[in-house]
Amino acid sequence: MSLSVPKRWRCAFSDLVRDRRAGVAPLVALSAIALVGAVGAGVDYGRANAARTAMQSALDSTALMLAKDVEQSPGSQVTQSAASYFDANFTRSDISNIQVSASASPGSSGTSLSLSATGTIGTVFMQLLGISSVNLSVTAGAWAATSGLGCVLSLDPTANSAVGAQGSTTVNLNGCNLYDNSSDATALSAGGSASITALSVGVVGGASGASNIITQDGLFTGQQPIGDPYVDASIPSFSGCDQNNFKAKSTVTISPGVYCNGISLNAGANVTLNPGIYYLDGGSLSVNGGATLTGSGVTLVFTKQTAASWATATVNGNATVNLTAPTDGPMSGIVIFGDRRIPVGTTFKFNGGSTQNFGGAIYIPTGAISFSGGNGTNTGCTQIIGDTITFTGNSSVTINCTSFGTRPISPTLIRLTY
Repeated sequence: MSLSVPKRWRCAFSDLVRDRRAGVAPLVALSAIALVGAVGAGVDYGRANAARTAMQSALDSTALMLAKDVEQSPGSQVTQSAASYFDANFTRSDISNIQVSASASPGSSGTSLSLSATGTIGTVFMQLLGISSVNLSVTAGAWAATSGLGCVLSLDPTANSAVGAQGSTTVNLNGCNLYDNSSDATALSAGGSASITALSVGVVGGASGASNIITQDGLFTGQQPIGDPYVDASIPSFSGCDQNNFKAKSTVTISPGVYCNGISLNAGANVTLNPGIYYLDGGSLSVNGGATLTGSGVTLVFTKQTAASWATATVNGNATVNLTAPTDGPMSGIVIFGDRRIPVGTTFKFNGGSTQNFGGAIYIPTGAISFSGGNGTNTGCTQIIGDTITFTGNSSVTINCTSFGTRPISPTLIRLTY
C-alpha cells in the first residue's frame, strides 16, 4: 500500500527548503538558549567552586581552633563554638543558609573532632534553566592531645638541629615525648644510623631523618611552640664563697653553699652532697671517669657573681652520677639550673653514659646541652630543657615524675585529619 502526498503539499515543502530569507534566525535563537546555558553553568560552577574552597579553608581553621579548646575544656559546647569560629574565619557575604555542626570524641590518646558546614550560593546564568542556587558542603577533622609526658624540650626558636642525634647514637625516651620549638626546616635532625624512639614528637619546624624517628603516637611538624614550664623559677639570693676551686680525689661528704671557680672530681673521688642548693660561681663542674657524685634533694645552680666567667659542666664517660632534685621549695623538681643570663650556646656536657642518672629537670634555658646517659629503668624521672640539645652515644630517658616535684611539659598537640 502506497501513500500519496497531495501535490500542493509537495510544492509548499519544496518552496520552504529553497527559501533563504531569514530562515536561520529561528535556529540560532533556539541554539543560543543552550549555548548561554552551558557557558553560564560554567561561570556559576566556578563561583560555587571558589565559594566551596573558601568554606573549606574556614572550616579547617575552625577545626584547629576548636581542637585546642576541647582538649583544654572537654565539656565545651563544640557546635556552638565551631559556629562562632567559622563566622570569624569566613567573610563571604554571597553564601546563605550556612549551617555548622561539630562533634568531639575523647579517647585514650586524645580527642578527635568531626566538623561539617553547608550553605547555598545563588546562580546568575543557571536561573535561565530554572536552577536558582547551588548547595555547598564541606567537612573537616582534627585531633588534639594534651600530655604531661614531655621529657625533652629545646627552646631555641630558629636553630638548625635544635634537637639532634648523629652517627650511631641511640636515644630511647621511655614513655615520654620530645618537643622542639625551632621553626627551622631541619629543627629536628636524626642523621646517619642514629635513632630516636619516643611516645610522640612535636616540632614547630621540620624534621630531617624522619625514618630514624620512631614514635607510638606520631611525629608532628608545624606545631605551636611549647611554653617553658620553669619560666618563673628564679635563683635564690646568695653571697660570698664557702669553697674555692673545690677538688676531690677520695671519699667525702659536702654541704650546700657557694662554690667559687668550680667543683672538680677526679678518678677515685666519691662525693656525697647533702640536701640543698649548691651555687657554682664560675668555673666548671667536672666529673671525670672513675669518679662518683651522689646526692638526694639537691640542686646545682650554674651562675656567675664574683667569677670572671660563667659556670659550666662537663661529666665524662664512666663517671657515676646519681642526683635527685628537691621536691619542694624554690628549686622544686630542678636538679640542674642554669642562670638565664648565661650566653646562648654555652656548652654543658652531661656524657656520663649508663651510670649517669639525674632525677628531675636539667634546666639550662640558654645552654647547648650535650647528653648521653640514663639506665633505661621505668622508675626514673629526667627532663632535659635547653636552648639546644644534642644526644651523643646512647641515651635512655624515663619520665615517671609523680614524686619528683617537677613541672609537666604539657603542650597541646593538634593536627588536621582527613
